[in-house]
Amino acid sequence: MRIDKFLKIARIIKRRPIAKKIADQGRVFVNGEPAKSSSKVSVGDQILIKFGNKNLTVEVLQLLDTTKKADSDTMYKTISETYDRDYKAENDELE
Repeated sequence: MRIDKFLKIARIIKRRPIAKKIADQGRVFVNGEPAKSSSKVSVGDQILIKFGNKNLTVEVLQLLDTTKKADSDTMYKTISETYDRDYKAENDELE
């Protein structure tokens, strides 16, 4: 399955054109390698998505062509969710 389609069907990114754009900007990595929107993903792959300040790493558990919203979280497992800059901690230090 293409990475842009997986991100949309798994509801990690709401719209496929946005998933395609993010992947083509070099902000998506599959198993540590930069991925284009047409890159294929398989069960067991780890995907890193860079959303500005947020980095989300997920593992692909299953590939489905369509899914209901309630079942979309069964397609992946979140491995880590980190932030490049901790704005909350910086704000607390200023107070």
